[in-house]
Amino acid sequence: KLPLTVEEILNFGESNRELFIKSSTYSIIPITVTEMGLTISWIFSSDPKSISFSVVYQESEDTPLDQCKVLIPMTRCNSHKETIRGQVKVRNAGIYTLIFDNTFSRFISKRVFYHLAVERPVIYDGSDFP
Repeated sequence: KLPLTVEEILNFGESNRELFIKSSTYSIIPITVTEMGLTISWIFSSDPKSISFSVVYQESEDTPLDQCKVLIPMTRCNSHKETIRGQVKVRNAGIYTLIFDNTFSRFISKRVFYHLAVERPVIYDGSDFP
């Protein structure tokens, strides 16, 4: 479990992070978001072989995991062959959790190289209009 805030992700810069996920386990990255309208983006690849990926939303830490809203269902990704990109729009404050799942692999541990970004919406206020 690697909890992050929006501010921590904004400080990532362009660097990639690495997760080591043992066989038959999974890793989660919960991102706590307090403002609506943001976009959380991710890019990842895995080595060796594929990894499963999902995104779920939790209103608060007290919400049981079986009551979380699944935003992206668990999907097996060929991230060892191509870079996987995606994003989710923040409609409600809460915890957006990225799940990297290697439970299907009985013997092979995986490394996941990932980069996260958060974008604030550009709101045009007309101030540069003469």
